[in-house]
Order: sequence, then structure tokens, then C-alpha cells
Amino acid sequence: MSTGPRTAATARTTPGAALAALLGGGRRDARGLRVLVTGASGTFGRALSARLTELGAHVVGLDLAPRPDDPAEVLACDLTDDTAVPGAVAAALARLGGLDLLINNAGTGGPAPAELPPGDEVRRQLDINLLGAWRVTAACVDALVASRGRVVMVSSRMAVLQLPLAAAYGASKRALVAYADALRLEIGTHVGVSCVYPSAVRSPIHDSTAAAGLSLEGMSSYEPLEGVVDAVLKAGLGRRVRRDLATTRRGAAEIFLARHLPSLTDRIVARTLAGRVRAGAFEGAEPAAGVVRRHRRADRP
Repeated sequence: MSTGPRTAATARTTPGAALAALLGGGRRDARGLRVLVTGASGTFGRALSARLTELGAHVVGLDLAPRPDDPAEVLACDLTDDTAVPGAVAAALARLGGLDLLINNAGTGGPAPAELPPGDEVRRQLDINLLGAWRVTAACVDALVASRGRVVMVSSRMAVLQLPLAAAYGASKRALVAYADALRLEIGTHVGVSCVYPSAVRSPIHDSTAAAGLSLEGMSSYEPLEGVVDAVLKAGLGRRVRRDLATTRRGAAEIFLARHLPSLTDRIVARTLAGRVRAGAFEGAEPAAGVVRRHRRADRP
């Protein structure tokens, strides 16, 4: 970093706070931190940019469609364009004067049953969620190494605990974690690499899935946006680099179970899906026709 780590809680030191700082807790001062946020005009990106700006960081964002009321400067960039990304990143870094923290937040979802052939929707999700982060990170590596900075990947609980009818999203987020693991091994001597695993948060990312009749309401519990922002900031500003961070205690428990007792979590998800089918949640949804048909056959005596 361009400045030494400073704890945000310095002004209100208590014995407990001092002990936490000694043990690696607390948060570095964000003032003057140079931050690049992808997907900066979306739900997560706007909240992250606003919070970091309030903390004194210098934030520049990348987004396909910047908004006039974005809380930070956002440059237009199509993360699926191999030739456009390096130029947009270079422009952002020129504005920032370097880079201390990259937050790979951009992502998209949509209906993608695993039993159907991969089409444009599957390719779109993989290109944005995985390759978009890869393109941006590659363009930022030299600046991050120079500052001994950090990268935070906004992954998903579905990187570990897959839900049905959304195979592309889960596959892209699991692949994003694999990319982060490889990146950590390659540049971890100089750059901290963390993954954050939000669960479902109410945002427009779910609109296309709901429009296709594949809403997973009842399959997953929603969590507050503020918890996701807090977890990303903990990963990016914490005095200690954390490899993986869940955004809630429930999320941490679900990830633990999915990793260590996958057969159990498979049964729980399968049972929940069966209940949703019996409740008629997917009636008339063509992409779910196979799931509905098979469950009805299984229910016959």
C-alpha cells in the first residue's frame, strides 16, 4: 500500500479493541485508498462505492451502463470485450494514480437448467462472471503488485451450494473461486486475494429468472445488502488477509455443510425442490418442464 496500515478504531481505543488489533483484528484506514469496483452501477457496486467513498477512499468504477447518480465516477466498459477492458482499466488507474484494492463485483444471473444444452444465456453468464473478472484482474496485476494491494472476488454461496435451474450461475461462481485460488498461488507473495460468498439479496439480478417462471423463492433465504458490503470491506480493509468470507452466520454454516457433508446438503436442496414443485412454483415454466415431469412421475404410487 502507499501508506502503512492504520486501524479505523484508533480514536476509540479500549482494552478489547487494542487486543483485537494486536491479534490481527480491526480495519485499516481507507482514507486515500485507491479502489476499482466492477459492476459499479449495480446494487452491490453502488453500495460498495458509496461506503468506500464515505470512508475516504478514492473510488473509480467500471460498468456497462453507468448511471448519472452513481456515488463515484464510473467508466463505461463491456467486461466481455477483450480489447476494451485493458483500455478502460488503464483509464481508471490513471484517474486513481495506481491501485490498492480491486473489487471484482460485476455479475449476472439468469435461467440455465443443467439438463438443457448451453446457449447464449449460459455463455453470457460465464463470460461476465468468470472471464470478466479474469480480464480486469489481469489488467490490474502490475499495479496491485506495485502497491502490495488486494483483490476481492464477490462470489456466491452457490459456488459451494448449488441450486437447481441456475447451473450457469453456480458454475461461473465456482470457477471464479478456482481462478482466485490460482491467482493467490501466483501473486500471493505480494497481493492478498479473498473470496466473499453472499447468499441471495433482493436485486434486479433475479428478474430474468423470475420472468422465466423459475423463481427460487422458498429455495433460499434473503439477506440484507449491508451484510454483503460489510463482508467485502472486511476482506478489502481488514488488517489480516482472509481467504474466504461468508456474509452471514447462516451462510457460513451452509458453506461448511456443503463442503464437509455434501450428501446432506444435496438431500436438503432436493427435498426443498420437490416441495416447490408440488406447490406449483414452476407451473408453465418451459425450462423447468423436465424437472416438473420427473417429480410428478416419482410421486405416483
